[in-house]
Amino acid sequence: MVYDAAVIGAGVIGALTARELSRYDLKICIIEKGADAACGASKANSAIVHAGYDPVPGTLKARFNVRGNRLFESISKELDLPFKRIGSLVLAFDEAGMDTVRELYERGMRNQVPGLRILDSSEKVREIEPNIAQEAVGALHAASAGITCPYELAYAAAENAVSNGTELMLESEVIGISFSNGIFGIETSRGTVYSRYVVNAAGLFSDAVAAMIGDRSFRITPRKGEYMLLDKSQGNLVSSVIFRTPTDKGKGILVAPTVDGNLLIGPTAEDADDREDLSTTFRGLQEVAEGALKLVSGIDLRQVITSFAGLRAVPSGPDFIVSPSPANSRFINAAGIESPGLTAAPAIAEYIVGLLGGSGLELKPRKDFDPSRRAIARFSEASDGQKMELIRKDRAYGRIVCRCEMVTEAEITEAIRRPAGARNVDAVKRRTRAGMGRCQGGFCTPGIVEILSRELGIPMEKVTKKGTGSELLTGKTKEVH
Repeated sequence: MVYDAAVIGAGVIGALTARELSRYDLKICIIEKGADAACGASKANSAIVHAGYDPVPGTLKARFNVRGNRLFESISKELDLPFKRIGSLVLAFDEAGMDTVRELYERGMRNQVPGLRILDSSEKVREIEPNIAQEAVGALHAASAGITCPYELAYAAAENAVSNGTELMLESEVIGISFSNGIFGIETSRGTVYSRYVVNAAGLFSDAVAAMIGDRSFRITPRKGEYMLLDKSQGNLVSSVIFRTPTDKGKGILVAPTVDGNLLIGPTAEDADDREDLSTTFRGLQEVAEGALKLVSGIDLRQVITSFAGLRAVPSGPDFIVSPSPANSRFINAAGIESPGLTAAPAIAEYIVGLLGGSGLELKPRKDFDPSRRAIARFSEASDGQKMELIRKDRAYGRIVCRCEMVTEAEITEAIRRPAGARNVDAVKRRTRAGMGRCQGGFCTPGIVEILSRELGIPMEKVTKKGTGSELLTGKTKEVH
């Protein structure tokens, strides 16, 4: 088969681009190195929908940030995503910081960001956030900022794309690309895929993928960011996203509630050499803790339930790279999508489809395209009456697998059976929150392994944490005869 368009990478950019392409009468595939959507930068970032005051006016970052922020209203409804427009504060701690606040305000106005205002006293700041550090002297308030779930956006878009006919190829690493007679031959670890057009949304590896067609016009540098996630007992300390004035390496340590009621603090920003190193360090986590406590008083670090790191794809230039490759106009690069990439993603996907159309791909709208995707109903959020009704319809709702997050067998089973469904423990965790509570999977992992084994029709020894090579079991400890 020859596809009309192949998207390399199933992060938020790749998955949303495939979803946009599935609106048209096209044969589409997503080629993903990992064992699930959102296995790269999309699974570990700050989950912030930025307002758009930070990017330099006139850049792609500014354009896509503001447009993407507006699109989140509709896309969250269509894909049944958690999205809360809670606003953000950029805190200043001295007069130099207030000068930066005023600069950001002017930049935001030029970017046409709605709902910006300068709070010129600590009293005005504390009217919004009482737990802000006493040293804060003012802030920029951005009412249009929000929070979402980045990995749910990626797999929800992938689900919707697959439901509309897109093929998802997992654990398929791209190892070479050729071009002959108007067709790309994309060599993967699972065979060769042929396509008339290619979208390179390979994240940290997008420069390596571009180089396979002779395009060495940009370079990607990994930048590690370490985070701490705190228990839900800390989730009400702030009701907005809290930043301090930014530096040349980014927006710095932030404090934010999550859509699930936890508190997130971080990230650090350290350029790295290893594009797969997600380890955390004592020094990095100490920097996170100290930075967060400078912003918000009363954070109880004894309530940290996990720490993790993410890697951002920093481009060699100052802006996003979203354009046809200079080596081949049928090959679209979507690279260097660092912050505010999550916010910008819906707008980037729109733009990429337009670029493909401009490069000759015929875009004939489908009459049967369905933009909607329904999220898995959470038993923990149902009323007592709704819970009883769920159990009446399916007894598996009466079996709690994850006690911390109150996740049932029925929810886990649905997560596996869905289009682009879960195939490993981490994929179940991201879709249902089973394993995300205080015990971090200590109780529920055996139950999840058993359900995956049953639903996928594989021995429990073949069930993995995150794909091939991460098997959890080596064999039975006791044979019964």
